[in-house]
Order: sequence, then structure tokens, then C-alpha cells
Amino acid sequence: MKKIFFTLLLGTLLSQSSVAGSKASVDEVIKSSFTGVSTIEPKQIILTKKQFSQVQSRAKAAVRTKIYRYYDIKSKNERLGYAVLISRKVRGKKATVLYAFDNSGTLKFTEIMAFGEPPEYIPNKTWMGQLQNRDASATLTVGKDIPTISGSTLSARSITEGARVARAIYEIILK
Repeated sequence: MKKIFFTLLLGTLLSQSSVAGSKASVDEVIKSSFTGVSTIEPKQIILTKKQFSQVQSRAKAAVRTKIYRYYDIKSKNERLGYAVLISRKVRGKKATVLYAFDNSGTLKFTEIMAFGEPPEYIPNKTWMGQLQNRDASATLTVGKDIPTISGSTLSARSITEGARVARAIYEIILK
């Protein structure tokens, strides 16, 4: 009986700790995509009721929290852009993605920082690359300007909705 209990306990612990994602830190990811970064200042924002409804309306996606972490990216002399960390539920577990914007509102890159679902549902680098360098006019809609992923449709939808939420936060609050 003890062996069964310990086996189940060990299996549960191992299955919960297997979260896929980027092994790089936020700072490393940002510095690899922006040139001349001298400071990356982490900040937090709490949306007001008005901002919350504006973000939800502009993103055309469900927004479930008013609290977001973002990063102010600066060189010695100027602001280079912002990065917004968005966590969204994919199926039953969350995916946390970092979305970075330059000063013109172009989505410079997206990086999956944590992914609680099985690794086979993580979009590959080629698909993730489609979100790179997307200007502010891109609709970022799966099935329209972003192709779906066979077997990972929910992941693709969650990541693109997160990109729209991050862009709305950038445009309404950070810009």
C-alpha cells in the first residue's frame, strides 16, 4: 500500500512540474531581439474599469484579469519599446507568452515563457515567426491572416488572442 501511495505521489509531482517553455529569462529574450538595450524595467499595471472594457473591445477577445506585468525597454538615451506578459488558459492549463512592441507599435516578437499543456501542443518556431514584425494594422486572427495549426488550434487561438490583448494594452495604456 505504501509503495502505491508513493508511486502515485511521485507521478503527480513529476507530471505537475513538467511545464514546457522558454529556458531563457525575460531579459535574455528581450536583449536578443532589441539592439542597444541598457535597462529592462519590470512594471505592473492594474486596468481601470474603463481601460478593461477598452482593451477587451479593441482586442476582440475575452480579458479575464485587470493585472498585467510589462517591461519598459530602454537604451541609454531613449525608449526602445515595451514587452507585455500575458497568461491565458489554452485547454485546462495556462500558457504565458511575452509580446514585445517597438515604439511604432510593431509586434517585434512573441516568446512562450511557460506552457502547461503537453509539449506537442506548443506551436513550432515557424508558426511563431508569423507573429514577428507584424505592424499595428495586422488583425492577428487565426484563420484569416494567421494560419491554423493542425492539432494545436486552441494553442494558436490562445497565442493570437493574447497578442491582440497585449497590443490593446500597448495602444491604450503604454503608448
